[in-house]
Amino acid sequence: MRLEPPASGDPRDVLRALRAAVLGAGPAIALGGAGLVGDVPPGTAAVVTTSGSTGVPKSVVLSRNALISSAYSTAARIGEGAWLLAVPATYVAGVQVIVRALLADREPAVVSGPFRPEPFAAAALGMASHADGERVPSYTSLVPAQLQRLLDAAEHDTTVAQALRSFEAILIGGQALAPAVRRRAEALGARIVRTYGSSETSGGCVYDGIPLDGVGMRIVDGEVRLSGPMLAEGYLRDPARTASVFPVDAAGTRWYRTGDGGEIVEGVLHVTGRLDNVIVSGGVNVSLDRVEAAVRGISGLESAVVVPIPDAEWGQGSAVVVPGLAAAEEETVLARVRDVVGDAVGAPARPARVVAVEELPALSSGKPDRAALRATLAQTPRA
Repeated sequence: MRLEPPASGDPRDVLRALRAAVLGAGPAIALGGAGLVGDVPPGTAAVVTTSGSTGVPKSVVLSRNALISSAYSTAARIGEGAWLLAVPATYVAGVQVIVRALLADREPAVVSGPFRPEPFAAAALGMASHADGERVPSYTSLVPAQLQRLLDAAEHDTTVAQALRSFEAILIGGQALAPAVRRRAEALGARIVRTYGSSETSGGCVYDGIPLDGVGMRIVDGEVRLSGPMLAEGYLRDPARTASVFPVDAAGTRWYRTGDGGEIVEGVLHVTGRLDNVIVSGGVNVSLDRVEAAVRGISGLESAVVVPIPDAEWGQGSAVVVPGLAAAEEETVLARVRDVVGDAVGAPARPARVVAVEELPALSSGKPDRAALRATLAQTPRA
């Protein structure tokens, strides 16, 4: 099968290409990767290139069957209806919004351009429709930063608040969702579903800690592993990496090594963070994901990002970057952060700096650009 890029990254071009790749005879669609053409395995629908959490590009091969299995499992869990595309169509979350809509025989509504609450609200409320005298449920998928912008806007814009309440479910994935943000959304009447997954699992496959139908979960040496029909075929033209990340057990079951730490308690998955997002501070391993979770539990710091920095005394340390904070407040906030993190994670995990910025640099997926933050902090050492 041939692999071809869409006419552009425009959501409507991606929609047309995915319709042919998933519901028709192809060709397969290349998303996010420059110059990816040529032959791909039979049955391939899309190749999604992403840097993931490591910053190293990887081209994930997704079959038609994997995408369809994921979409049907989602419908079985939350229901079927109309979808609003508000995340980039070239990322797996956007791909799945389109596939879910196509399988429901509906055109997805699309919010184009830079994300803003007002166009999102207009598109959401414009989706209202009925079939056989009953309202058609609507759904959307967002990253936490988008949800927080909508919640902030909803405080003074009743239209945005109404739009958030209009969805049967709002899937939130891509990064950790601060508990305070979820509480704000639920207090407003928004129905939030926290999803866990990646491009390698055709998007989210564990909803609020519970696996979708057909998904297997287990913990091996502290690492979360997932199985099921929505797993990717592997990495394009990289058999060694594919074999390492997608091992097959003695029973013949194929698993995906997520690279995340976690535990399963009474059938519910709790992800503790990236196994590779660890610094060594004074000889002690510190999970920056745990530090960030503790920081985001502090009122006003729900959007904070924790990044590693060099530390002359301890070898490695961390800095908390806070959007919208006044520079004059950095030291006061630092004292609060160090107390909270010390209690929650331990004294070696206490951040060394709080850095105020106007806004966080972001990737096109909506996630914070952590590499850019690390580079900026490296150029602006503490006075």
